[in-house]
Amino acid sequence: MKLVGKIAAITGGTAGMGRGIAEAFLAEGASVALFARNAEKGAKVLEELGAGDRAIFVAGDVMAQGDLEGFVDAVIAHFGTLDILVNNAGGAGDLQPLVNLSDHAFDEAMKWNVYSTFWATRRALPVMLAKEHGRVINISSMEGKHGKAVLTAYSAAKHAVNGMTKSLAREVGAAGVTVNAICPGIVITDIIKNNGPATAKAMGLEFQEMIDMFAADSAIKRPNTVEEVAAVAVLLASEAGGGITGQQISVDGGTAQY
Repeated sequence: MKLVGKIAAITGGTAGMGRGIAEAFLAEGASVALFARNAEKGAKVLEELGAGDRAIFVAGDVMAQGDLEGFVDAVIAHFGTLDILVNNAGGAGDLQPLVNLSDHAFDEAMKWNVYSTFWATRRALPVMLAKEHGRVINISSMEGKHGKAVLTAYSAAKHAVNGMTKSLAREVGAAGVTVNAICPGIVITDIIKNNGPATAKAMGLEFQEMIDMFAADSAIKRPNTVEEVAAVAVLLASEAGGGITGQQISVDGGTAQY
């Protein structure tokens, strides 16, 4: 029970890695607030989690600044404080060679991944700084360490998230707030299953060929799991992780190796 009494806000918290992190945090004694677009799904996830008053859901669009800032405000109003912010929501968006990439698609990748992290973190920091304790965990990607063709906008966005992580850690470390990024490799979530075929097509591959390519590029020769990502999030959120900050921790089976 490493997180007893802690309050965590998780964007994109109803599916995939976000939900996995929420489940892991609840198992360690934390209370969680989930943010996602689909209110009906949010209500269903709360029922499935069975955490009672230790879990709430707020509906909104992570690309809308007002919705995201309102989520942070709602968490603080409901629980009285905020200890852990997990900026999990994000995605690759339109996959095109750079010469075909529209301004709108590039802007969308930045808003989905970078601005969402910026907006939520800026809103959450005052309460953490006031009590001289907090954890910011950004879910980045191995594409934030290197890149692949047709993932240019996504890779640029995740590199920006990693840069924000490093600089902010320097700003707030002396105040007891740690800031880290987790960089997963390929993780077979519902989002990957739903959007992966389009990604694979843009890369000139079949879906399973793409999965096999990512797996073959790793040391463990398989995709990572949601549980493996969530375990690292628990460490970073806990007191045991207090000496870790400004890091981009790969959970990619040894793909990046740095």
